[in-house]
Amino acid sequence: MTDDGSHTLSLLNSSECYHSKHGAIQESNHVFINAGLKFVSNRSLNKINILEIGFGTGLNAFLSLHESQLTHPIHYTSIEPFPIEKSIWSRLNYEQQLTVKKGLFSKLHTSPWEKDVEITPLFTLLKTKKILEQSKFDRLFDLVYFDAFSPDTAPDLWKPEFFTVLKNKLHSDSVLVTYCSKGIVKQALKSAGFYVKRLPGPPGKWHMLRASL
Repeated sequence: MTDDGSHTLSLLNSSECYHSKHGAIQESNHVFINAGLKFVSNRSLNKINILEIGFGTGLNAFLSLHESQLTHPIHYTSIEPFPIEKSIWSRLNYEQQLTVKKGLFSKLHTSPWEKDVEITPLFTLLKTKKILEQSKFDRLFDLVYFDAFSPDTAPDLWKPEFFTVLKNKLHSDSVLVTYCSKGIVKQALKSAGFYVKRLPGPPGKWHMLRASL
């Protein structure tokens, strides 16, 4: 249980959590919805194509699904090589914490992999277990939720080479948001050709990053 009453998960034999202990929903709203989705929603887009690195608990997708009812239709692609099991995600309390139609959180998790699934008329989900380097998409993305485990836990995902691969899957004016503001991450993004801006972080963190092309 995190400080805002929403659940997170911790890695076995590790101090690393999927979300902030100061508030899982609070953090995801701050980093990915407010600094990412709402920022991009100000543009004249018919549909927002989102790429998420790390489906994890499904919280970011769930919050974006909720937001799609208020802004633009969303096509949401999420990369997750190691999905969590139903016995775990079914115990998360996000549906109780948010005013979203009952059953949609479960639908996000149980939807088939490797195919587009219409969760609602305004939100389409594509989940893939392929790593980014092996993935071929039929669209370029407007927004990236970079929610991978930390550089200490998954260092290869925060290197310039990875961000370069990612850059080739984006529009020329795309935006990336992430909770991590370490100097090595800022430098890796800059080395890959991104312009990086440091923003105030959610409760418990001084800063976050928003990068653009």
